[in-house]
Amino acid sequence: MSDGAVTGILNYLRIDAALATSGQPSVDELGAVAADGTEVVINLALHDDPRYSLPDEAGTVSALGMTYVHIPVKFDAPMESDLFAFFDAMERHRGRKLYVHCAANKRVSAFLGLYRVIREGWDADRAFAPMHEIWEPNAAWAPFIEAMLEKHGQGKSLG
Repeated sequence: MSDGAVTGILNYLRIDAALATSGQPSVDELGAVAADGTEVVINLALHDDPRYSLPDEAGTVSALGMTYVHIPVKFDAPMESDLFAFFDAMERHRGRKLYVHCAANKRVSAFLGLYRVIREGWDADRAFAPMHEIWEPNAAWAPFIEAMLEKHGQGKSLG
């Protein structure tokens, strides 16, 4: 498949050589992700809405030879336990080529920003730049991000 099959995925962002993020891919787009050399797919979306999920994403990813990690994060109610499950998945698969998605790359871009500030010590502006390309956090996410930065980010904040 062509690179366009990957970059055409909703809100696709190539973060660096080892990490890409996006919204929900189709089965064919997951094939393109696999062909791009991805080793691990981390999905932060729920499996409960066919508009934003595949019938058997875990099976599709496995059949394509990739590892599948599912961390279902309620969009209107992100939790600290979800965030730390994401941190653990990122660290467990460090050094592998990762593809992280949710329905629209909103959950992912917020969690990735938090990961980079809290676990990797990045400056908040730099860490959250990909998120700001996609969206500005809403009433559920802005307070969550600020609370996690205050609690775990050594006093760093978005503002």
